[in-house]
Amino acid sequence: MVHQPAAPLPQIARAIVAALALALVPGASRAQDAAYVGSQVCAACHASETEAWEGSHHALAWTEPEPANILADFDGTRFALGDMEVAFRIDGDGRHIASVTELDGKTTDYAVHSVVGVAPLQQYLFETEPGKLQSFDVVWDTEKGAWFHLYPEDNPPPRDALHWTGPYKTWNSRCATCHATGYETNYDQQTRSYASTQAEIGVGCESCHGPAAAHVDWAQQWETTRAAPPPNHGLPVDLSDPASFLDTCGGCHSRREAFYDGTPPPGTAYHDAYNLALLRPGLYWPDGQIRDEVYVLGSFLQSKMNAKGVTCTNCHAPHSATLIAEGNAVCATCHSPAGNPEFPSLPLQEFDTPAHHRHPEGSAGAQCKSCHMPEQVYMGNDWRADHSFRIPRPDLSAETGAPDACTTCHADRTPAWAADVLEEWFPDSSHRGPHYGQTLAHGIESPAQAWDDLADLASQPDQPAIARATALWLMGAEGSRMAPGMIETLLADPDPMVRAATVGALQGAGDPQQVMRVAGMLDDPSRSVRIAAAKAMLAAPIAHLPGPMAQSLQRAQGEWQATMMARLDYPETHLQLGGIALSMRRLPAAAQAFAEVTRLDPQHVDAWVMRARIAAATEGQEAAVRILARAIGANPDNAVLRDLLAQLEAPQPRRSP
Repeated sequence: MVHQPAAPLPQIARAIVAALALALVPGASRAQDAAYVGSQVCAACHASETEAWEGSHHALAWTEPEPANILADFDGTRFALGDMEVAFRIDGDGRHIASVTELDGKTTDYAVHSVVGVAPLQQYLFETEPGKLQSFDVVWDTEKGAWFHLYPEDNPPPRDALHWTGPYKTWNSRCATCHATGYETNYDQQTRSYASTQAEIGVGCESCHGPAAAHVDWAQQWETTRAAPPPNHGLPVDLSDPASFLDTCGGCHSRREAFYDGTPPPGTAYHDAYNLALLRPGLYWPDGQIRDEVYVLGSFLQSKMNAKGVTCTNCHAPHSATLIAEGNAVCATCHSPAGNPEFPSLPLQEFDTPAHHRHPEGSAGAQCKSCHMPEQVYMGNDWRADHSFRIPRPDLSAETGAPDACTTCHADRTPAWAADVLEEWFPDSSHRGPHYGQTLAHGIESPAQAWDDLADLASQPDQPAIARATALWLMGAEGSRMAPGMIETLLADPDPMVRAATVGALQGAGDPQQVMRVAGMLDDPSRSVRIAAAKAMLAAPIAHLPGPMAQSLQRAQGEWQATMMARLDYPETHLQLGGIALSMRRLPAAAQAFAEVTRLDPQHVDAWVMRARIAAATEGQEAAVRILARAIGANPDNAVLRDLLAQLEAPQPRRSP
């Protein structure tokens, strides 16, 4: 391929940052500044752990394109989806090649740059520009031994942002940090290019334990010095506390917005590194069941197991990443007559019996996960289990619209039938009371009518924090109606999600007292809350803040800036920058930001509309028409764009003299 140099990126971000007078975060360390040694160094002393790790999904999360790592058949196989075709071959140099003919008729040869995963599918990365890696949508089914397309219902042409070469499939910034150790994206906004680096591809020892140079130094000297070990044996991440696994594992196993470019500083608390996605429509069903790919943490935080202190390694072996036992034996390590002394509130009774599961022994219905962890398929053939460990509630399906475990298997039956059966089986069950899913379902349908119920849910400390935060998000601008006492209580909640969502609900409030409450959160212990407060203060109706509070605002805005600077190859970032510029009435900066959105994602209709409206206001009707003509060229069937163009081209009524 011949690569043309990219045009320099306009100084959108810098202009907006300068206007905001933001300060860079002092002392924000980069993962690459830490001293990584590599998993092979660890293996010299930790043989049993290494043996468990080698061959695991973590170790094989990202590998070199060696023949032993490539499971797909590249020996003359072909794949076609409509007019898009791929011919696979191995060339004379032993490289694995995909010859891709796109919908526009152009054919390009791509050599496999590297390999992602091992089962139940394997994906291949291609370098489409120097340093820029894209994840190909045609993947190998390792169980069936065949090629398939991840999104057969949506096979867009190359100019579409959702095409495999588009910004949403860029491996460097969208995926790599969770498939590598000590990763940095290193996107250059001026050249629109990547110089990404990592200490090790694949999820190695130091992905979880942190850089190990200090630990190795101590270990090498110990034989002669017998010196006492440094804190945590010189490792920056302390995994002796079970709660630390939610921070360590959750960073990758969650749907979230990252605050750092690549790997956060080792040992960073989850809510200092990420903004966790709430139970929003499209991601979750209203009752909190998984819908889109949300990577486990958000569902697990809803569980009673999480509330009781259960964590990842109670079920998963930390080095092999496999389950600690087979089938129902995993659950029976706690849910049995013997129980588990770590969790004394467990009922000591037999659950792995037909008296409880009411299905034939050995059948799918007799598996604990079938009822309490229903699965959903993502990426074509990868079944993922819901980790909220919920009691089946088919009686709520009519109200929430969510699926239920019973009729997922018994597809010829109705949720009402399933509810009747469960009531017959468990007449004394205590699990039929109100559920937060009912409130969220009503809030999604009509936030104004459900306001009181949403406020009540947000105020209940015994409910999952992620559900309470979602209720606050649904309240939106009406959150400012909350009573002062309720606001004070929520802003002091122990969970950062609730505090951040409360700040968000107060955004745009005109009451000076509420604005000062938001300002008081600029020094919150959690970065996610501080950033939420910085956003909320952007349009606050206060001309001046006291000196210390003004400094806190500048620091929090600096943290917010850092998160945006880490994602300048995201259309979403420039959409946010455009919104900031609009709120400051800086129309040229807003126009540049929205232009970068449409360059990255030509199908982003809202950004095109904003560009046209700004052009009409600043340059005149002809400029807006030119922008809309380009927008329609990229979105020929979009009625919104065509209607706006018709309005601009319509004859304007003459003004009376």
